Amino acid sequence: MFSSRRSLSALAAVAATSLAVAGCSSSSDDGGSGGESADTIVVSTFPFGVEEFTEAVVDPFTAETGIEVELDTGSNADRLSRLQLEGEDTGIDVMLMSDSYVAIAEQEGLFQPVTEENVPTLADIADFAVDEAYSGPAYSYQLNGMLYNTDELTAEQAADWELYADSAYAGEVALPDIAVTAGQLTVSGVGDAYGSGPYDVDTAFETMAGWAPNVLQFYSSTTEFTNLLTQGEIVGGVALNGFATNLIASGEPIGWVPPAEGRYMATNRAVVPTGAPNAEGAFAFIDYLLSVEAQQSSAELVGDLPVNLEVEVPEELTAVVGDIAQDPTAAGYATLDPAETVDQRGEWVERFAREVVGG
Repeated sequence: MFSSRRSLSALAAVAATSLAVAGCSSSSDDGGSGGESADTIVVSTFPFGVEEFTEAVVDPFTAETGIEVELDTGSNADRLSRLQLEGEDTGIDVMLMSDSYVAIAEQEGLFQPVTEENVPTLADIADFAVDEAYSGPAYSYQLNGMLYNTDELTAEQAADWELYADSAYAGEVALPDIAVTAGQLTVSGVGDAYGSGPYDVDTAFETMAGWAPNVLQFYSSTTEFTNLLTQGEIVGGVALNGFATNLIASGEPIGWVPPAEGRYMATNRAVVPTGAPNAEGAFAFIDYLLSVEAQQSSAELVGDLPVNLEVEVPEELTAVVGDIAQDPTAAGYATLDPAETVDQRGEWVERFAREVVGG
């Protein structure tokens, strides 16, 4: 897991990065154990925003280091399954994946540690991005909150969980299914707001079952939800902040606000499989991914909330989340402990379908 030595000096960080890059850029004759050239890495990532990610991170990384990057894309679930089936034979050097899926793979020992020794920029990122439960750091994060029609609701109304209990809005609100990222964050938020904490699913399920008659849809695709909202079929619901960015920028009467209570966030993490053919190149890529340059470009072009504390958050993102992006933990946001969620996930998904949606 992580080794965090925050006292690492900037000079040492630069030196370590230079050594890592030099090692990765050597002749292809001394490539990785998988036969991959030492000046090439394979990065497994999400299937959306690939062009923007390439412009923001991949091309500048190659220009700076000489290391070519091949992108391998797919859903979290598909890429996790491939890793589980193929193990050290996937040929993947870096995986960019949502934290809940990383946590499953962690239980099977499928990743190797990322430390400040091989990735010096770990010293420069937010504390919440460095978690001993994971082998690799968060490089971006998503905030759970309320997306709403500003012509129909005030920010205060939208932020209150009691919106979903209000019969005045029966059939005009939507909530995520627990199977999607926002769904688990929502269950934990309700458990925190109405029960003993984020893992009090008994209280959360009972509370949400009471709301169910008012809920038009428990959505499994955020596109379904945003369509309902923009078409005026609902006045609001729960969604991750990233889905509000384009809507707000377009001038739609849409706003996003954090819940008054029960604020939770998900992270996207960068991890290195145990069988990575070019581990040194992988570490160099993650080091660059966490740098001010890459984080700034990712925020501007991809729309990722940055974990590097030196980045100036673009106006398009602050238009949605305000100053929360400066320090989400200070604004009351927390991440979930995978030790409390991973083993229970299958049971919780089944119970949610039966007790909340089907109740």
